[in-house]
Amino acid sequence: MAERPYIVGNWKMNGTRSMLSEARAIDRASQRLMKVEVALAPPFTLLHAVHKEVQQIGVGAQDCHPGEDGAFTGDVSASMVLDAGAKFVILGHSERRQAHGEDDALVKAKATAALNAGLRIILCCGESEEIRDAGEAEQFVIDQLKASMPKISGNVGEVLTVAYEPIWAIGTGRTPTADDIGSMHRAIRALLVELYGEETSAAVRILYGGSVNPGNATELLGADEVGGALVGGASLTAESFLGIVLAAADLPD
Repeated sequence: MAERPYIVGNWKMNGTRSMLSEARAIDRASQRLMKVEVALAPPFTLLHAVHKEVQQIGVGAQDCHPGEDGAFTGDVSASMVLDAGAKFVILGHSERRQAHGEDDALVKAKATAALNAGLRIILCCGESEEIRDAGEAEQFVIDQLKASMPKISGNVGEVLTVAYEPIWAIGTGRTPTADDIGSMHRAIRALLVELYGEETSAAVRILYGGSVNPGNATELLGADEVGGALVGGASLTAESFLGIVLAAADLPD
């Protein structure tokens, strides 16, 4: 596993200012769990507020527009989320790809804009149940990741995290086996080595995302090449999210 485990909470379209207490509780606990890097991605409306409330954990956005500015009603640019306090942005999440029709080219453009603005990126990839059942999951994910990857120079580990999220496991309560996750993460690692070289790519963490909760976190985080987790529903309360963080902290060095 490269560097510290990275546990990222994606609040999705959840949260008002009343949830700042959950962010504060997560932050306080994270100050005692330095073996784990912890971050939250609240909705745009809470970015600045969460940024002001926390000291230890990272704060990021769930999306950004590929343009710098202009007549794009309702959109938010990478420089805007940076200005609000974000240090990273989640891009290519399956919910954006499916519900908003985002293709690989758009995800790549957004990732390029985020890097140019000075943000780190969490680049998501994953397959549907149909593709998994057809035995084409690994090739699909590798092709998707290749087509979505921006040009990165320098220390890739400082700016890039990859998140594998099988679409059929997101919010469904279903999870792949640890062997399935390890196999996919090894394939992603091989691609990163191909693109950036073995030494440089070793610092890129590959997260698993898909119905991660305190009950299954130890098994999932222990799978081969899993460098952390992208957590959805279980990140909405400090109690459940910190159960996952504690599982990461207890992993063998």
